[in-house]
Amino acid sequence: MKFQGRIVSPGTITAEALVSHGGLNTLASFQKALQFGDKKATCGDQNNPDLYGKQMAGKALCLPQTIGSTTGGLVLYCACSMGRQPACMLFSQPIDSLAAAGAVLADVWLDNVKMPVIDSLGDEFLSYVKDGMKITVNSDGSVDVE
Repeated sequence: MKFQGRIVSPGTITAEALVSHGGLNTLASFQKALQFGDKKATCGDQNNPDLYGKQMAGKALCLPQTIGSTTGGLVLYCACSMGRQPACMLFSQPIDSLAAAGAVLADVWLDNVKMPVIDSLGDEFLSYVKDGMKITVNSDGSVDVE
């Protein structure tokens, strides 16, 4: 199935879906990866049962929105700079300014690091996609889910 969204950070990629139906607290989720060297970026947010204990690095992270502290953008940027970022981030809702800042700064400032980000994919997207599905992000902001 194909979904159309808005490009926040450009790029193309194919990756396995990892789905959260609740908001992603970036600090709680990526803290172990950034502070303790977890290269798989295992989600440490106990308040997110969809993601807790699952590897986020290299996955197509599908979510409604990010939540939490104002460090959210910096956390995403740092995850990218350390090579521990999701393959892409796909938002069913419009992205918040903090997550957008982290994604855009990583795209602009980091060489050879790509984390395509698409938002406004709609509630149908988040209802349809399941963990393990093959996700392809296209350069026009469309997302194919198989």
